[in-house]
Amino acid sequence: MNMDIHAVKTSTRGQNWFKALTADFAQIKDAVESVCVADGQISEKKVRVIAVVPYQHNLYPRAQSGEVGLLEGWTLAKIVDDAIQADLGRDHKRAILCIVDVPSQAYGRREELFGIHQALAGAVDSYARARLAGHPVISLLVGKSMSGAFLAHGYQANRIIALKDTGVMVHAMGKESAARVTLRTVDELEKLAANIPPMAYDIESYATLGLLSDLLTVANPEQPTIEDIASVQNAFLHALNDIQATASTGLEHRLHGENRQASKKVRELLREQWYAD
Repeated sequence: MNMDIHAVKTSTRGQNWFKALTADFAQIKDAVESVCVADGQISEKKVRVIAVVPYQHNLYPRAQSGEVGLLEGWTLAKIVDDAIQADLGRDHKRAILCIVDVPSQAYGRREELFGIHQALAGAVDSYARARLAGHPVISLLVGKSMSGAFLAHGYQANRIIALKDTGVMVHAMGKESAARVTLRTVDELEKLAANIPPMAYDIESYATLGLLSDLLTVANPEQPTIEDIASVQNAFLHALNDIQATASTGLEHRLHGENRQASKKVRELLREQWYAD
């Protein structure tokens, strides 16, 4: 079990960006306090904005610092599914913008007993069904995008945008946990990551894997300025137009990254074997 979760400094980046981008949106209040939801328009394009945020009075202590836990997983599944149901039969379906600042999934005995794997799988399923149903799903990484939390909230997006900042990082686990698992020190892990992009934590290395559609430089990643908001809105609209232009609901474009040659080769070999006489 990951025991460094209490050492995580609570980040308000996701909350700040959510407030900045949805200032004139209709706030949806029927969700749990740790999941913010709002409907509105960006340049006349309908969008539902979703963020998982810290809530110190969370019924589950392990999910007080912005982690994605039981309540968050099922709530994400519901609010995404609500959008799918509301837009059934419509030619133009609303976009879904995921603001991502999640340090981890919630690690705890109760979470395991009550099926956190099902809660997070429910969120993944709803996001994937939304994308396949024609909802443009776009993620904005403004802080940590870690472990099962990112898988449940953000990773199923058609396009992923990230802020170019040291506070934005993507990985399967925290450095201390990864060091223990690999029987290395944190310093040794960082040296290894310098030559192996998938092991690195910085967003620039992650970009080489072909998973980002845009990497934005902003003036204040903690408290977005008016110019920062405009920059993100423009990136969102560019991603939205690209999704609609390609009319693709899949994620095959992620294989075009400079460090995805091995992934493409494996798929080629699997196809050859699958269709072999």
